[in-house]
Amino acid sequence: MFDIGKVKVKRRTVVKGLGGAGLVAASPALLHVPEGKADPASPSPQAKGVWVPPGKPRYKYSELETFHSTCAMECLHCNLTAYTYKGKLVKVEAQNTQGLGHINGCLRGISRTKWVQHKDRVTTPLLRVGEKGEGKFKPISWDEAFDLIEKNIRDTIKQHGNAGMLLSTHAGNMDNIKNAMGHAFFDYLGGATKQLGSLCCVAVTAAMMPMLGLRYADTRDTIADSRYLLCWGNNPAVTMQAYWTHYNEARKNGARLVVIDPRYSETAAKADEWIPIIPGTDTALALGMMKIIIEEGRIDEAFLRARTGAVYLVDAKQQLMRQSATDPDSYLVYDLASGKLARHDAPGVRPALFQSELPESVEYTTVFEQVYAQAKPWTVDEVSRETDVPVQTILRLARDYSTTMPAMIVQNMSGAQRTEHGTYVVASQFYLALLTGNIGKPGAGVCDAGGAKQLARFNPPIPPSPNLKKIPPIPIPKVGEWVLNDKPGPIGFWWIMTMGMLTQMPNTNVVKAAMKKVPFVVVADNLMTSSTLYADLVLPVTTIFEDVSLMAADRSHQVQLMEKAVEPPGEAKPDYWIFARLAERFGFGEVFNQPIEHYIDTVLAGTGITREMLKKGPIKPHEGDVIPWKDGKFRTSTTKANLFVEDWQKKGYSPVLAYYPVKESPKGAPELAQKYPLMAVQRKLARSIHSSHGANEWILEVQRNKPQVMIHRDDAIERNIQHGEWVTVYNDRGEWRAIADVSTRIKKGVVSIENGWWEQQGGSSSHVTNDAYEPLSAGHCCNSTLVNVRA
Repeated sequence: MFDIGKVKVKRRTVVKGLGGAGLVAASPALLHVPEGKADPASPSPQAKGVWVPPGKPRYKYSELETFHSTCAMECLHCNLTAYTYKGKLVKVEAQNTQGLGHINGCLRGISRTKWVQHKDRVTTPLLRVGEKGEGKFKPISWDEAFDLIEKNIRDTIKQHGNAGMLLSTHAGNMDNIKNAMGHAFFDYLGGATKQLGSLCCVAVTAAMMPMLGLRYADTRDTIADSRYLLCWGNNPAVTMQAYWTHYNEARKNGARLVVIDPRYSETAAKADEWIPIIPGTDTALALGMMKIIIEEGRIDEAFLRARTGAVYLVDAKQQLMRQSATDPDSYLVYDLASGKLARHDAPGVRPALFQSELPESVEYTTVFEQVYAQAKPWTVDEVSRETDVPVQTILRLARDYSTTMPAMIVQNMSGAQRTEHGTYVVASQFYLALLTGNIGKPGAGVCDAGGAKQLARFNPPIPPSPNLKKIPPIPIPKVGEWVLNDKPGPIGFWWIMTMGMLTQMPNTNVVKAAMKKVPFVVVADNLMTSSTLYADLVLPVTTIFEDVSLMAADRSHQVQLMEKAVEPPGEAKPDYWIFARLAERFGFGEVFNQPIEHYIDTVLAGTGITREMLKKGPIKPHEGDVIPWKDGKFRTSTTKANLFVEDWQKKGYSPVLAYYPVKESPKGAPELAQKYPLMAVQRKLARSIHSSHGANEWILEVQRNKPQVMIHRDDAIERNIQHGEWVTVYNDRGEWRAIADVSTRIKKGVVSIENGWWEQQGGSSSHVTNDAYEPLSAGHCCNSTLVNVRA
């Protein structure tokens, strides 16, 4: 089993902290470390000056075989090339990534050789023999494992019905086959309890879908065209590494880079301005900016009238007015040409935008006036009091964003939307873009995640189940609590795949208790991760380069074939092979046990892309740069952007952008803040993708191998905390140990904690994070968390 205490730190540790570009030269992940003599016989252009350690086998470039795949985790899905020698993976590099040409792969990508060849790979099914959490298992055969799974599934359905089974999957593998097969298998059983929402960015979905009609519409292709880049709660220098060259190009062309973040991030270090803000107050800042933009006449009136629902009329009961109750798109506007009410899309209509354009004494108003009513109270002084952003900064921010064209807001699943009202945070950024017309053109818009799924229509690998039951899901942040308390009902069987339950789920101690309570927990993984410690059965699954699959997902604009380069160790199998064998036992094997090529062809059918085409390299199913909402054409039923969202209204919240203070905060919970006065925000690290790569030997050597908590110097002095010493971050949910990073690079009253560290490494910051869920999306509220720190 992996033990960080046994990792031997070598001379290479001196290069810790280097970025991806430096790591190519310094890390052994690319070729060989300089501990021997140069190999003058190497014919590879990329291998000139290669150093071969003594005793290592020499090989000619012509003896290497190459295979293509892609990082399948929730990353950027860079196209990777594997080099093998006599069936062994010897090198990984990134090529032609995201249309950028040849680039140096990040440390995580090029060190996948150490993941594939990890000495602690799970190579056979393992059955628990000790207490949950002890990590004591014995190897069993696949037949024995399938017998146990089949028995426990049948027993659970008999005792609790299909709702007694829980399926947990997430972003550990985002290809088009594996997670889809898992969901389909349980659907064909008749259904199971599943997770509602996401730990990642479901608040973005809850804003974008009703407002714009599409999620995952990113602007990365034209970042270089922007003249004002506002990174709002996002750290693209770490989380968008493959596209950072675009930011550099924009800067060379005169673009201004501004960062809004409680923490002085890696991106802030490269920016023209860092604006620290109190966590959870971002929407207040946006409303203040909107007030300035509206009152100073900086809006794009023509765009708002022609391409948005800002002109729709709202009656005295706060309901959108329609021409026909049976036609949801028959919104009414006040036509300035005729002086009458008319459909918004009637020929020749000139819709009123301002209240001053409407007849006096009418009982209706425009959506725009509803929006302005929410922004009007947010004077610069009031915004400054709420956010702790200086008045002059607020004024400059609003004026610069609205006049430096084109301007782009970069949120890309930002930490700002991982709060109690994250949907409004995301919506506020789109409101700013729509009000100023900064959308639908190169260099503008709001940079979200995005991928091939938004450029072409791909099919599920398995047809829909004919007997799927409707079973209420569990909000994902509440999985631990609800399972522990039999809400909405008892869980007897739990299947976990592509997800680190004990590193990612909030309120870790409750999740542990839930895993202990469930009679039979299956974890499918390739290493003994934190979650496997609490499993009853661990199944060995393949990594990339060990099976065949397809990537046409939400993180890369390219469709990529994932080729098998090496044989998996021991008895490790692809997840889809496991579900095929189980499906045979339950009578629907013919749906799941076709060759993998069949499922890849099914996904690609109708796209014009074939496997044969993909064998030649990745394909982008869109010519030229992707420009979401080009010319202001949105994916809503009216093709106009909605500023009044009836879905929010139905849930009891404002239908237009509004500010709701965070409950778990010093202002929202003053009594709790007496015990836990510091606001905690999460930090993503270059060393891992969530908790993936957590046990990667080269990463542990090159990057720091101990967690840190960033704390302001004044907060540290108050607690007698010294820089570099071990401290404990704690609240009523639990504790998390880390090394204190004391500086002024974090806002006073805020600490930055790190998600993703394994239980074997001391545990993730999820031990203390808030497990509330965002009301409009069921999203994660990890950045609405109060803690304290002690030496």
